[in-house]
Amino acid sequence: MSMANPQHERSRSVVSIGSTSLRRRKPKRPSWFTPRRLLSIFCVINLINYVDRGAISSNGVNGNLEVCKDGICKPATGIQGHFELSNFAVGCLSSAFMVGLLVASPVFAGLAKSVNPFRLIGVGLSVWTFAVTGCGFSFSFLSLFICRMLVGVGEASFISLAAPFIDDNAPAAQRTIWLSTFYMCIPSGYALGYVYGGLVGSYIGWRVAFWGEAILMLPFAILGFVMKPLRMKGFKNDEFTEALIVQETAVSEVQGALNPKDRAVSMKEDVTNSTIQKHPKPKLSTRIKNHLSRFMKDMKELLVDRVYIIDVLGYVAYTFVIGSYSYWGPKAGYNIYHMTNADMIFGGMTIVCGIVGTLAGGVLLDFMSNTITNAFKLLSTATLLGAILCLGAFCFKNMYGFLALFAAGQLLLFATQGPVNYIILHCVKPSLRPLSMAISTVAIHIFGDVPSSPVVGVVQDHLKNWRSTALILTSILVPAAGIWFAGIFMDSVDKCEEESDDEESDDEITTEMPSLEEKKTETTESAV
Repeated sequence: MSMANPQHERSRSVVSIGSTSLRRRKPKRPSWFTPRRLLSIFCVINLINYVDRGAISSNGVNGNLEVCKDGICKPATGIQGHFELSNFAVGCLSSAFMVGLLVASPVFAGLAKSVNPFRLIGVGLSVWTFAVTGCGFSFSFLSLFICRMLVGVGEASFISLAAPFIDDNAPAAQRTIWLSTFYMCIPSGYALGYVYGGLVGSYIGWRVAFWGEAILMLPFAILGFVMKPLRMKGFKNDEFTEALIVQETAVSEVQGALNPKDRAVSMKEDVTNSTIQKHPKPKLSTRIKNHLSRFMKDMKELLVDRVYIIDVLGYVAYTFVIGSYSYWGPKAGYNIYHMTNADMIFGGMTIVCGIVGTLAGGVLLDFMSNTITNAFKLLSTATLLGAILCLGAFCFKNMYGFLALFAAGQLLLFATQGPVNYIILHCVKPSLRPLSMAISTVAIHIFGDVPSSPVVGVVQDHLKNWRSTALILTSILVPAAGIWFAGIFMDSVDKCEEESDDEESDDEITTEMPSLEEKKTETTESAV
């Protein structure tokens, strides 16, 4: 009978302990959390965000001042009536939201470099829930103004980070339709917001409408903290560093046990590691300076990307027109075609065309093979044809002819939502995707729908002809199509699979959950 080698037994024991320690730290994915459920959760969150935007614009929540005519007075209603606000002050509430959104979007995108993006979404949704609840408890216009600004801050984290998560976990052949499904919630959310705000605000009270939104969002804010954080492609965080130290320690113990001669070297490395770990953290000012330096470096890389610039320029021109359609459309329809129910007609048309057109654009690009070049082809073609149909619609004197052509044009214009955001996500390396989403959001609002409404108002005041004003506005879609057409001939490379400096190797251990598609692959391989 041979004697057991004590050294060998000790080595095997150390190996067992090290591997057990690593196995214990391996994250377990909740069985219910699948890519499709991730998409569903993000769609519901996006829907609630836009329900809030629609609700505050509804008559039930926004309200009116007291109006007296012929001795008969209609009581004041909603926010405007409660605080006795002018139309200008009510409009400032929308501006407050937009300021919070535009300022915070790049901030959250920058923080994603050092904080897990999934946790940032949880933080943003918590701020959103707190702020919307505060809207319901507002005691003055100033308090309401501040709360609406914080609502924009809370939404900023989600709009910057949700799309990259969806892109990471969508099947490769269906990425555009998944993005289109997510963006389809914008028109449908607005529509539900009008209905929700009108009913709740009119029959129960405008404050209750805000509290109801907060209750709906609260479970998703909690989920962002209690669930194991997902890893976004292109990023590593502080949790990763801790896990890597554990891995290296276990490996060094195993190596030391197997080869006693290496113990001295291992001890020296331990002393070095302990010295490094005891090194004090950088000062707050230094950390802020480093964040700003990294942000400026990323911005420079983003702004020299010609494919990204072309895509966003076309998106700005497109949003300029669509923003004015949503604001001035009913008024133009009423004055040109004498529509008695212009609000319902334009609202219903936008909902149906928005949902059908957005989904159709995603399906079509996936069918064509979702590449950046094909996305530019679809963008330029759909926008040009949509522009022609909308121009033709405003030339019609018959209302029904106008509605038929305008609806067809709207379908084509909404088909761009999936492809345009697909390019934004795929023309940059993974670590730049949150920033690319944030800057595109800032650009399309600052240069698109925010200035378009007053500019169109000035043109109408000068021309005093809504048909001419509508034709001039719609013609801006033609240069938008031309800009996207130029993108077809650019040297475009899909960078979504490129590794970034901030991304860990696949062989390294992390305390974060991998993307759900990666997790699914790992589970299949382990079963085999």
